[in-house]
Amino acid sequence: MASTPSADAAHGNGAPHYKHPYHLVDPSPWPLVGSFSGGALVLGIVLWAHNGIHWVFGLGVLGVLATMFFWWRDVVRESRTPGLHTPVVQLGLRYGMTLFIASEVMFFVAFFWAWFHFALYPEHVSGSAVPHVWPPHGVMTFDPWGLPFLNTMILLLSGTTVTWAHAAILKNDRKASIQALTITVALGLMFTSLQAWEYSMAPFAFSGGVYPSVFFLATGFHGFHVMVGTTFLLVCLFRAIKGHFTPERHFGFEAAAWYWHFVDVVWLFLFVCIYWLGAGEIAHH
Repeated sequence: MASTPSADAAHGNGAPHYKHPYHLVDPSPWPLVGSFSGGALVLGIVLWAHNGIHWVFGLGVLGVLATMFFWWRDVVRESRTPGLHTPVVQLGLRYGMTLFIASEVMFFVAFFWAWFHFALYPEHVSGSAVPHVWPPHGVMTFDPWGLPFLNTMILLLSGTTVTWAHAAILKNDRKASIQALTITVALGLMFTSLQAWEYSMAPFAFSGGVYPSVFFLATGFHGFHVMVGTTFLLVCLFRAIKGHFTPERHFGFEAAAWYWHFVDVVWLFLFVCIYWLGAGEIAHH
């Protein structure tokens, strides 16, 4: 029978020893709290849309945020506890992050599918004039070599700085890893700010037809992923400052770096397909 952490502690050993390489997690309230919070969030959206009731939605948002914070706090503590995140457990975490990113890829595939459907078959656009063109007649688009190109350069640069941070961690250069992560977070914030500025100058509205709808959904959800990735890297920055990462154990950072590179690649497809190849008559600001 496997020994328990409390039994090990009683024998003066701070690290639990099991007869298997797997991590048996302690009982946690966060899966249950997260389930109820997610339900309240969805119910709150329905009540807000139909009855104008806001507090259920706010309660759901607070519950989800609290679940995320405290659950991930516990995972970080587990990663710092000797004997818990064994090589087999770390492999499972890698598989989980890989599958999560794969699901995110399919999420964006839906937007690109919609975009190319109407771009290749503009006659399917409801109410479009003849001849059928894409973008639809009368829709002014962004100059791809203005802010979109600048944001592309910013994200590509952030991809190099996050790789620099990874190399610094592998060399156990804590100072360089902190510097690189700081620059990466700053570039992420810069990208978000410029995209918000770009939206404020958009020559079309979200309700202006299928082109604005697909444009704002694809680029807007990418912007949301940039904010999530920036937060992810900001947490890694705090952990790097505290000395949590070592050359042998730093999967928390690796997961953030994988996610950030995924965000970079999606933006390259958005820039090429939507901003550049999908450009029509350019709006001049």
